[in-house]
Amino acid sequence: MGLSLLLAARCELRAAGSDALGYYEQARAWRDWVIRAVAGGPQQTQIKYGVGGERGLPELVIPWLPGYENPAPVRIGNAAHQQLQLDVIGEAMDAMAMAHKSGMEETERGRGLRPVVLDYLARIWREPDEGIWEMRGARQHFVHSKVMAWVAFDRAAIALSAAGGSEEARRWRAVADDIHGEVCARGFDPELESFVQAYGSKRLDASLLLIPPVGFLPANDRRVQGTLRAIEDRLLIDGEFVLRYDTEHPGDGLSAGEGAFLVSSFWLVDNYILQGRHADASKLFERLLSRCNDVGLLAEELDPQSGRMLAIFPRPTAMLV
Repeated sequence: MGLSLLLAARCELRAAGSDALGYYEQARAWRDWVIRAVAGGPQQTQIKYGVGGERGLPELVIPWLPGYENPAPVRIGNAAHQQLQLDVIGEAMDAMAMAHKSGMEETERGRGLRPVVLDYLARIWREPDEGIWEMRGARQHFVHSKVMAWVAFDRAAIALSAAGGSEEARRWRAVADDIHGEVCARGFDPELESFVQAYGSKRLDASLLLIPPVGFLPANDRRVQGTLRAIEDRLLIDGEFVLRYDTEHPGDGLSAGEGAFLVSSFWLVDNYILQGRHADASKLFERLLSRCNDVGLLAEELDPQSGRMLAIFPRPTAMLV
């Protein structure tokens, strides 16, 4: 499992922001690469591509290779390139909005691509998908996917309103409002006082921590606060590591047991800051930084019991395989 290509693109574009690292040249090149890679109809958009924009990334099981310390199965390629992940369009739209806010002008192709992609998303956002974690089980109505679909239409409405396109802006705002209403009605469990992983589920999911940072609901909303408490109670290990989701019978098509995904813990830091819990945020952030290896890197996962890093070291090029 790896973060999607477009999510990695969002990280690159975020780094261009005036409040971030200022890598404008790299962000511009990455944006242009992504726009070229997604050429074709919006229904053909993939979550992963090869470094040359290749669309075919067949996954093969290699039974004669033991892999490092004998894990199984050993795979090359990634079948997730054929999955439906509604969130990536929202990630891309949010990335473009961040870039534009930082002074990066939109390209003509980017402006032309936006309404086509949004028309497609408007038709499919009610469908189940595989979600941010690339589930290999049955498709579900993942709350995070719906939230990020809302982000796509929200950012489009804001951008078009600022540019004077009021009619089109009203159209996308109406779709955003529909998504918002459905998520609040079907994605929140009053009994748990928390949003859940998917409609009708009782499971929690670390991606729900992104609800306030993307602006779907404010940090002081009681539903956001209840979700944070529930995640702290059920997914937080030793006050430091946040599991991706409830791992008991998750229906994700994977074998039982995994490490904690470190990005989830950094999402928790963001939530602590938004809640005004600055001491908790600083403490957790420093603990996470102390886990860096000798060259200052963190792996995708970490074993909470041994403290050993697992899986890949995420970087944009690692997603283009």
